[in-house]
Formats: sequence, structure tokens, C-alpha cells
Amino acid sequence: MRTDDLDFELPAELIAQTPCPNREGSRLLHYRRADRSIRHHTFSDLPGLLRAGDLLVFNDTRVLPARFGLRKQTGGRVEGVFLLEPRPGRWRVMLKNLGNPGALLHFAEAPTIPVRVAETCGAGEYEIDVETDQPAIELLERIGRMPLPPYIKREKDHDERDELDRLRYQTVFARSPGAVAAPTASLHFSDTILNELAARGIERTFVTLHVGAGTFKPVTADTLEAHEMHREAYSIDATAAEALNGARGEKRRIVAVGTTSARALESQPSGQDFAAKSDGTGIFIYPPYDWRHVDALITNFHLPRSTLIALVAAMAGLEEQRRIYRTAIESRYRFFSYGDAMFIE
Repeated sequence: MRTDDLDFELPAELIAQTPCPNREGSRLLHYRRADRSIRHHTFSDLPGLLRAGDLLVFNDTRVLPARFGLRKQTGGRVEGVFLLEPRPGRWRVMLKNLGNPGALLHFAEAPTIPVRVAETCGAGEYEIDVETDQPAIELLERIGRMPLPPYIKREKDHDERDELDRLRYQTVFARSPGAVAAPTASLHFSDTILNELAARGIERTFVTLHVGAGTFKPVTADTLEAHEMHREAYSIDATAAEALNGARGEKRRIVAVGTTSARALESQPSGQDFAAKSDGTGIFIYPPYDWRHVDALITNFHLPRSTLIALVAAMAGLEEQRRIYRTAIESRYRFFSYGDAMFIE
């Protein structure tokens, strides 16, 4: 499949820069594969579009405040600092304009903590030694900013929307820290809508997939088959496995909330029961694809030429995905991480 089949032109003003004031107040495009119909709703209408007995599968990963400031001994600012993987004493990070590897640095917001570049890994990636006994996650909670994707514009060091981003670039049920990007389809769910879903007999369970920076990596190869997919760590616990097996055994729909949940589920073998499991997945879902476990999908509107829009095309069909996106643009939906959502059934 050619990568340019996933291209589309998007007016810049449709790239959402802030979330909707209320989580469930965003718009929801409803696409039915059975009759290829498109209908327009608000996200608060979702409970009425689902069926009693549907099992929603959420990703409960917690986003780390993975952007932070580093400065050189001269006071100069190191650009593009982004955490990729925290380990005790040594972090893997993205950096720009570093200058001399091995130089001593310090955190802009914690200048007494020394930082030294230990290793150059290529492609802008480095390993840094952080001289502190404070756990990485605890330190980041104090000094970090949310790792918003580059199409959401913020001031370099501080922005008046930083506190809003800490609240809204995180799901209401986030509990397992480790992601450096949000499972954005779940950002629309509030406690109110979760309670309404439960009252209607719509079930839910949780898996964990720690979304990595690779989720924003564009497909640069001419064909999707030539793209090297990034890997992400995921886990399915015994409670989720039991809920999934129950839904499958009773022929109830499994509805993936987000592409990350869909990838975790589709990484499991077909024709076998779900079992508790922790692993990594590099599954790349694109047309044509025979879905093993996921019956329906709730997702946001994604970047052109991305692995995420390829997954949507695998669910709806390429030509229908293109028609859906044309309709969304004409109807002035808001796109990407802080944008509106769609429900494909």
C-alpha cells in the first residue's frame, strides 16, 4: 500500500491547540460500516450509540511530564529536551544543540542537580547521568511539563496553559506511569460519562500500553510495508483477560478506546483465550487487515501519513477513511490530540 494514500490537506486552524472546555463536550463523528452512514453528535451522546453489554477497553497508562529544561554551565539553553526512558540514575532523552558531549549540565528548574551526558546514541538521542536519589517520576512531577506533540504550540520555558495541560493531557483514570504521549481517545471521558455508561449496562476494562514518542513518527517509506514500526510495552492483567474472554464467549462487542488499546488487543493470538500478559508490541495495522479481537473503535482524528491513520483505514476501509476525513474537514471538526473524536462500528 502506498503511503501517500494516507495524505490529506488540513487547514491549520483545525489543529486543536486547547482541549474542549468539558471533556465530553467535544464533537463525535459516528460512522457505521454496515450502511456507510456518517452522523454528527457530541461526545456526550456516546452512551446512546453503544449497546448494553458492549465492553469498552481503555488504556490506563499515565503520561509523564516528560519535557524539561536543561542548561549548560554557560547558562545557555539546551533545545528539544524530551524524556524517552527513565532509568535509575540514567535517562534516555532527545536533545538538540548540545554542543560538546560529556559537558556538565543542570536542570533549569532544579539547578543543584548535576546532569552529565554519558553517551551519544544517534538521531538526536542521548543517555544522561542524573545525580540524585530522587526517583525519576517524582522529579519529573516537580520540574517537568506535559509532552505535548509539536503541532500544539506552547511558549518555550513556561506557558500560562501549563496547568491546564497537566490536567487535560491526562485521562481521568490514568494510573500506571510510563507514557510520553496520551491515549487521546480517552481524554474525552469524564467521570460523568463513565457513570452513565455503567448505568446503561456498558462494561469496561483496562489494559496498559505505554505510548512512546514513536507514535508521532511519520511514515517516510514510499510503502507501508517498508515502514519499521516502533515497539511499545503493554500489559493485560487477569481481570482484563477475564472480561475480554467473557465478552467474546457471549458474543458481545469489544470496543477499543483508542489505537493503543486496539494494538494491545490485536497483538494477542487469534483463536485463543486472552491471558494475563506483559510484553512489547510492534504490530502495524494497515489495510487490508483481518481484525482478530476488536469489533469497533473510538478514536481521534490523526495526522496524515501516520501509523494511526493507517489503523483507522484498516477498520473503515481506505476509501471510506478518506471520505470520513473529507467530511470531517468540511464540517470543521477539530483535529489531533486535543481535537474531536469518531466512533466506527
